[in-house]
Order: sequence, then structure tokens, then C-alpha cells
Amino acid sequence: MTIALHPSVDQGIKKGIENFAGGTLRCQCSHDPVEVQVASQVLFNHACGCTKCWKPAGALFSVVGVVPREKVTVVAHGEKLKVVDEKAPIQRHACTACGTHLFGRIENKDHPFHGLDFIHTELSRDAGWDGPGFAAFVSSIIESGTPPSQMAQVRQTLRDKGIEPYDCLSPALMDVLATHAAKAKGTYREA
Repeated sequence: MTIALHPSVDQGIKKGIENFAGGTLRCQCSHDPVEVQVASQVLFNHACGCTKCWKPAGALFSVVGVVPREKVTVVAHGEKLKVVDEKAPIQRHACTACGTHLFGRIENKDHPFHGLDFIHTELSRDAGWDGPGFAAFVSSIIESGTPPSQMAQVRQTLRDKGIEPYDCLSPALMDVLATHAAKAKGTYREA
């Protein structure tokens, strides 16, 4: 049985173009779409199995990465944007007409990822974005209805596509979180 993970993964993962400077994200409205200019290449782009991230219809995973907050600008129809869950750590700004999440922002200045916005590069027609490099929160797709009996095949499919599956974030991002916690506790040491 073939498992469809996400269109940008199933069709082959693309490598980013060197010196790519970003592009425009658009919601899925056919009339007056929300447009967000991103003036940066995406970092830590990954397939995410959590139940909070926006996914295209039929996808098991979202594909989401981060960019510096100051590189994200709403350029058209921002009046259609609304935060999905104001209590969530990531304030996901979605179009009120089509439901597409355009970007997620962390407002808590004490959060380790403050200053980074979460984006979905598939919403851009611009070629050059880095494709996903790992999968996070893989087990969470069970919460979205995937039978646990399919998880071994899902993980193998991810590996076959060149994406290492994790049930948390990648080791590099977990190191960022641990470094932030160590600095807050006063236990951080430089090598």
C-alpha cells in the first residue's frame, strides 16, 4: 500500500536554490487572496504530524519551516487574517475565508523560538525554497486518525523519501531548546 504523506514530499523533495531570497505566500482564495511576502530562505523545513499545523486536504503531514520574524510582511488582504487559537504558543494566522494558515508567530519573548515565524512554503509559487529535511511529531498523526498499525510503514516511507522521522523535533532544534533552558537556569557553558 502506498502512503501519501504530503504533496511536496510525495512528488520528491526539492533542494533550495543557493542565495534564494524568499517569495510570496498566498492563501487558497480564488478572489482577493491574502498575500504574505517572505524575504528569506526557510530554515528547518520539516514534515509535521501535529494536529495544530495546517495541512492540505488528504495530507498526513504539514510541511512547515521558520524564517526570521522581521522578514515576514503581509502585503495584501491582511484584514482577512485571524489568529486560530490565541492561547497556543504559536499564534497561527489563518485566512478567515479559506482557512489556510499563512504564518505562525510566537509572541512570548521567553520562548526559545521567539523571533521566528512558521510558514508553509507550498503556498508560494516561487521556486527555490528548501524542501523538508526531517519529520517531527510523527506519532501525532495517530491523533488525526492514522491507525497505529500503519506507523511502521509511515516511518519507512519517510526514510525512503530521505526524511528522518522523529517523535519530537530534530536533534538540532532540541539542542536549541535545551540551550535556551540552560541559559535560563544559569547552567549554560561555552565549550
